[in-house]
Amino acid sequence: MPEKAKMASNVLRDARRIVVKVGSSLVTNEGKGLDEGAITEWSRQLAALVHGEGGAKREVIMVSSGAVAEGMKRLGWHQRPKEIHELQAAAAVGQMGLVQMYETKLREQNLGSAQVLLTHADLADRERYLNARVTLLTLLQLGVVPVINENDTVVNDEIKFGDNDTLGALVANLVEADALVILTDQKGLYTADPRKNPGAEFVHEAQAGDLKLEAMAGGAGSGIGKGGMLTKILAAKRAAGSGASTVIAWGREQNVLLRLAAGEAIGTLLVADTHKNQARKQWMMDHLQMHGYVTVDEGAAQKLRRDGKSLLPIGMVSVHGEFSRGEVIGVRDPQGTELARGLANYSSAEARRLCRKPSAEFEQLLGYTGEPEMLHRDNMVLTGH
Repeated sequence: MPEKAKMASNVLRDARRIVVKVGSSLVTNEGKGLDEGAITEWSRQLAALVHGEGGAKREVIMVSSGAVAEGMKRLGWHQRPKEIHELQAAAAVGQMGLVQMYETKLREQNLGSAQVLLTHADLADRERYLNARVTLLTLLQLGVVPVINENDTVVNDEIKFGDNDTLGALVANLVEADALVILTDQKGLYTADPRKNPGAEFVHEAQAGDLKLEAMAGGAGSGIGKGGMLTKILAAKRAAGSGASTVIAWGREQNVLLRLAAGEAIGTLLVADTHKNQARKQWMMDHLQMHGYVTVDEGAAQKLRRDGKSLLPIGMVSVHGEFSRGEVIGVRDPQGTELARGLANYSSAEARRLCRKPSAEFEQLLGYTGEPEMLHRDNMVLTGH
């Protein structure tokens, strides 16, 4: 048994932003076709969380596998293909039905939905990372549930996530989720494969990233999906890097999402040992490759020091260096002291046009209306004293 993590039954109860990932075998009922009943049930629970039934309102993102599996069914294929072009074709066919099903079932619950397809390149490129983040956060603010899948129709071997467990963790990092819930066809993690070892014990709680967990996890899962318990353990480790704890639970457990949100202990809880704000702050503090900085006036400097508010272009005096949207830049006061670091919402060329300008003039200056902030406080960490 791994060393038991500290008691954290309130992890899901206190979570306000949750990423839920469901696997192919659940979504497609072991490859027989989209499981309408299961998707209806998850949609009902998602709606209850978003609408705040019985408690606080939550922001929820659904990461759903199943496009390839549904495409295989529609194409009459009984074995998952190995050729990348055949996988892409199956995904293209299956994505139609998958998204239509979620849209229908969420709408029945008075929830709006949005399809978002991502590739690894979207999250490796800082500008596309920031674009994806802003879009997802905007959807959440609008009360819309994003339904995310890997963009299987355009990826190749070099940029594939490889499994949607990893995608779920990356999305949790992207939006700074409080928790990642991985719904699977297993009850959770055991110390060994219970099908082979009758003495295997169930792991109720552990520390995410504990190397002992990887040794416990078995190999690949079903023939329908690519993931196994190991990919879920690694996903939990990745999610913990941004401060999100992970629950691995059986997707057909009655009211599983609502019971988890109420604080009930279901499945295996893998606790992140770093608070999400601390994790993000540490990442920015350690980001040494800054491509430039902006100098602000004393008024803006005071607001940053005192309140930690977002940096508006109207408070910027000058721009130094060359950088693109999404890259980490510094903020300096009139004396040259670094005050903060953060992800730039505008390139250096755009920032120079926006210095000392109110947001009402952005469209005239740039030809489009973007964010009102140069650095949003959610993407900024104070470094000055």
